[in-house]
Amino acid sequence: MFRLSLGATLIAAAFFANTAVAGHDGFKPKSHDNLGKCVNAALSKHDGTIVKLEFKAEGKSGVYEFDIESADGKAWDVECDAKSGKVTEVEEEVKADDARFKALVKVSEADAKATALAAHAGTVVETEYELESEGKASYEFDIKTADGKEYKVEVDVATGKIVEDNLEVYQIGKE
Repeated sequence: MFRLSLGATLIAAAFFANTAVAGHDGFKPKSHDNLGKCVNAALSKHDGTIVKLEFKAEGKSGVYEFDIESADGKAWDVECDAKSGKVTEVEEEVKADDARFKALVKVSEADAKATALAAHAGTVVETEYELESEGKASYEFDIKTADGKEYKVEVDVATGKIVEDNLEVYQIGKE
């Protein structure tokens, strides 16, 4: 049986992420390469430059999340199921003062952050403001815990409820 160490896996993932950034037009994944399929699927949703790749554990499934910057200056999070190679979610990242985002806010960022930190005590290392494809909005907090793990906790801006809570297994690219 062939096994890759975590380091070799990250190098392989970095290769595919760099391939997508360097010029994805000619990239053709192999049938066994779901990361490659996910790269192509994500870029078919929003063409641009992949600036970050995260691998998350969502329940018993693995999910790749691509941060894509498009030519028009927009930022997108595109999630792809690691097993099937199919896109499962698309969100637009916006600024906190984006009018579309602000119109949906009923729960303050501070209250949402407190909810996220109640789920995972630690330090918030990144906050994103996201518009969901179905018209909802959420705060997404990356929380680093004392044991070095990082969790992504998404809180609905209208209800204050946690809508996603996942362990980030690894990240390649800028925060």
